[in-house]
Amino acid sequence: MAIIDTIFAKAKSNVKHIVLPEGDEKRNIQAAAKIVKEGIATITVLGNADAVKKAAAETGTDLTGIEIIDPAASEKTASYASLLYELRKAKGMTEEEAAKKVLDPMYYGILMVKSGDADGLVSGAVHSTADMLRPALQVIKSKPGIKTVSSCFLIESPVFGVMIFSDCAVNIAPTAEELANIAVAAADSAVSLGGIEPKVAMLSFSTKGSAKHDNVTKVQEATALAKQLAPDLKLDGELQLDAAIVPSVGELKAPGSEVAGHANVLVFPDLQAGNIGYKLAQRFGKSEAYGPILQGIAKPCNDLSRGCSVDDIVATVAITAVQAQ
Repeated sequence: MAIIDTIFAKAKSNVKHIVLPEGDEKRNIQAAAKIVKEGIATITVLGNADAVKKAAAETGTDLTGIEIIDPAASEKTASYASLLYELRKAKGMTEEEAAKKVLDPMYYGILMVKSGDADGLVSGAVHSTADMLRPALQVIKSKPGIKTVSSCFLIESPVFGVMIFSDCAVNIAPTAEELANIAVAAADSAVSLGGIEPKVAMLSFSTKGSAKHDNVTKVQEATALAKQLAPDLKLDGELQLDAAIVPSVGELKAPGSEVAGHANVLVFPDLQAGNIGYKLAQRFGKSEAYGPILQGIAKPCNDLSRGCSVDDIVATVAITAVQAQ
């Protein structure tokens, strides 16, 4: 069974409530109907009711079972505005600013998740990653013990099976401490999404001191910090890619390592390497790539590409629902 089918089955086994802030966007409406029909999640879409219904009519979409909330007319808008003010007043937000921001479906949706009125949020068909990440970090914040919110891709390779690649979308040049947090979060994603025991490789152009450079030192420091954060985690570094995933090379370059040659979680040293790496796996390696999936945030919120398909939205909602479990 493909990993996405496993995720669909897991989502259906413990149905969660996901909010889509871009409710009048046609792909979102079509995806919402498919999700509800297949029992993947319960769905609330946000937006002007007439605009949502117009998008549904233009796509021939049945809105049965889909909740529509207009932040401008909701009975909860005032209480959400009060919550936002309390959370942000120390940063200078006024009550008037909070009352205005909560009318934005993105902020309203994030506050639904914060309040427990929804289990997770998916956006990005219209908005940028920053549009969602900013309110998510302001309101929901990171998980206890995790200082760095990051991303991963769930990769299904025809050669290496299910893997996690991280960070491929959020942190441009992580510090050693940030890289250690990314590694621990990626290991959690391997368990919750991939259903695999994580074996984490901290990637570099060097293996076990074969090269000397500040970039190598950063990965070495991150490896040590990650081991302190999660001492029971199977994690090793620094490792070159071939030493991480090819058994014969791992045995040669890092003898005695329980990760080298068998890694299924690849932690890239920076965003350039991570973004290039997952696209190489996807395009040259013919792997399926699902993401970016945000990790390290206290409650699940995930981003879409603005070029996403209806099926992409359905898959991301299923992943978000499983994270919420």
